[in-house]
Amino acid sequence: MGSVQLNSSHLASFSFTPSFKHGSRTRRAHLRPFRSQTSFSTSRIRAVGTIPETDPQTAAPEEPPCVNFAFVSSVLLPDGTPDVHLRTACGGQKLRDIMLDNNIELYGPYGRPLLNCAGGGTCATCMVEVVQGKELLSPVTDKEKEKLKKKPKNYRLACQTTVGKPDSRGLVVIQQLPEWKAHEWKYEKVPLSESS
Repeated sequence: MGSVQLNSSHLASFSFTPSFKHGSRTRRAHLRPFRSQTSFSTSRIRAVGTIPETDPQTAAPEEPPCVNFAFVSSVLLPDGTPDVHLRTACGGQKLRDIMLDNNIELYGPYGRPLLNCAGGGTCATCMVEVVQGKELLSPVTDKEKEKLKKKPKNYRLACQTTVGKPDSRGLVVIQQLPEWKAHEWKYEKVPLSESS
């Protein structure tokens, strides 16, 4: 139904008709040359100088550095899949602040002001599980070591964890409220030959 025209210095134009089903018949997509005023052989087309030179001053600015987050809720969706919230933030911030600023549930049943320490690192109610991206997080603090000594090594306190630096890029996957999660993560070691 639609047509796509690819023009670069009037070298070539194409029309594309998508496939669709109607009743029991299926019509196939086809690509056919668009008839233009100039004729040329389709077997030998050579483009010369079709890419314009870019001026460094007018080039599009590069995207600012940011860290991508996938926050996995502790409650499953009705179809049995995890509820994942995708967000982005600048590095150099506390994980707690990123979660609260993006309306991501952090405290669960301890959400009332008198039930948590508001970021002091003394109550351990902002505990999260780092599924992926621990290399972007700050080292474990002494408060975390004290409060999480009986927990798995990938548990962190969001109020004590700084995410990267202002120029950091990457992905961090965080399990919210890990003590009440309805699913289990399976951690597998990937052999070096498969990881590259």
